Amino acid sequence: MASAKKNNNNNDIVFLPLGGVGEIGMNLGLYGYGPEDDRTWLIVDCGVSFAGPELPGIDVVVPDIKFLEDEVDNIAGMVITHAHEDHYGGILHLWPFLKVPVYATAFTAGLLAAKTESEPGAEEVPVTVVKQGERHKIGPFDVEFVAMAHSIPEPCALAIRTPAGMVLHTGDWKIDKTPGVGLPIDLDRLAELGREGVMALVCDSTNAIRDGVSPSEADVAVELKKVMAKANKRIAVTTFASNVARIRAIAEAAAANDRDMVIVGRSMHRVIEVAGELGYLDGLKPFHDEEAYGYLPREKTVLLCTGSQGEARAALARIAAGDHRNIALSKGDMVIFSSRTIPGNEKAVGEVLNNLADKDVDIITDRDALVHVSGHPRRGELEQLYKLVQPKVVLPVHGEPLHLAAHAAFAKDLGVPEVVRGKNGDIIRLSAGRAGIIDEAPSGILVKDGDILDDPEVTGVKERRKLSFAGAAVIALVVNRSGELLDDPNVVLLGLPDTDDEGDPMEDIVIKAVRGAVTSIPKNRRKDKDLVAEAARRAARSEILNVWGKKTLCKVMVTQL
Repeated sequence: MASAKKNNNNNDIVFLPLGGVGEIGMNLGLYGYGPEDDRTWLIVDCGVSFAGPELPGIDVVVPDIKFLEDEVDNIAGMVITHAHEDHYGGILHLWPFLKVPVYATAFTAGLLAAKTESEPGAEEVPVTVVKQGERHKIGPFDVEFVAMAHSIPEPCALAIRTPAGMVLHTGDWKIDKTPGVGLPIDLDRLAELGREGVMALVCDSTNAIRDGVSPSEADVAVELKKVMAKANKRIAVTTFASNVARIRAIAEAAAANDRDMVIVGRSMHRVIEVAGELGYLDGLKPFHDEEAYGYLPREKTVLLCTGSQGEARAALARIAAGDHRNIALSKGDMVIFSSRTIPGNEKAVGEVLNNLADKDVDIITDRDALVHVSGHPRRGELEQLYKLVQPKVVLPVHGEPLHLAAHAAFAKDLGVPEVVRGKNGDIIRLSAGRAGIIDEAPSGILVKDGDILDDPEVTGVKERRKLSFAGAAVIALVVNRSGELLDDPNVVLLGLPDTDDEGDPMEDIVIKAVRGAVTSIPKNRRKDKDLVAEAARRAARSEILNVWGKKTLCKVMVTQL
């Protein structure tokens, strides 16, 4: 680990993000306290992100934890701020390599237990259940779980106290005094922390480019009742499964319009089960399973389903495509998207919208009515938080570079003495008056490819990506001991055109190029199988490039008889 600047104070507190800085998703941050060569670490969050087209065949992406594996004896514990996938979804993948104590609220612990049961072979993770407002001593860290508001129950900021000072790690948050379920944001406690002295604020940047204040979940609840009142046929609503307040609002809107709720989607059922056990859905009418959809009156039904992001296997995508076994929508039915489209999912969501439009279904999104609000703070809320906690140092996290830059500039405009911009892998000193990047640690990503978790290049993603662009040519040669061809090359082409512009078969073109390359090798050198294979590979690739204009992946096998 190459040091950029030496730390003269033996007991600074530092922050090292391994994920979640310069990106939205895959949050994993480390707080370190103690001498530079013997720090104790506290892990905050352990999230995933989801692969795009640049990682074909990959299920999920998690932070590379080689730094933590080397420091495993110095890890005091892992604290989870809330149960969104980008904050807790990596636990089952990464905890088995660390086996450190885990601290989380009851809702997060319940979802983790349910997730463990649904994944065959997953190792059970013991969790110390904490309550919002409690303080716990975790190694040298005194951690207070401060009640915040977000689009999920029991979100926590962390007031992390050490002899070096207090750091407030916000997690995901917004200012919402009527969050629908659970506790509202504890502004009074945040103000008390400010008076106690917040040295550094490590803060959510997702909406730092937006002015104003995010509306409340209570506003959405009112609007959902109004929108449903206008429908006279079936209603389907899709939202993030983890947003229990929204689920409750949808159920209350359905009841207010004399409708029954039908639940479709495994993750929706899982969240409802955990939320119900914790009392967050008390007082609501019982929900129906999807089998009830067929006999409930059309004008008395509200379908709550997964798939707000256009996921191909989720309920809404299959319903929109007309291939769900129990659910169908028809002309005049209404679909409400009580969600926002996460950047990168526009095409998938667009396909669902188009399929619904083809069925003459009425579509309502947040462009038409207040059926969704963000769970992240706009600039007005950031300013309120800054006035309450009065940090001496600010470190923007949880955002792409655009969001981080906007947040940093905003913090400076508000008069914060020190604002530090970092990236994944930076070791950042948070001590007031001396804040800055002081070192660098290994960072990167690991990918879950089927049952394998490893570096993306090890899993074959690089070649898979090439295959998606330019196909493959597999060539088998049979030669004698002198290296002479005993038969024509056997060629298999995958994903290539059948013929060239003149109609000549591509397979014949490759065979001719390979035969010519092998026979042109001097006889005394043809005995070298590796040389023959490389000559054939180069010839095939070059000829395909000449004919097609693309660099195909070529593999050659030589059998010597």
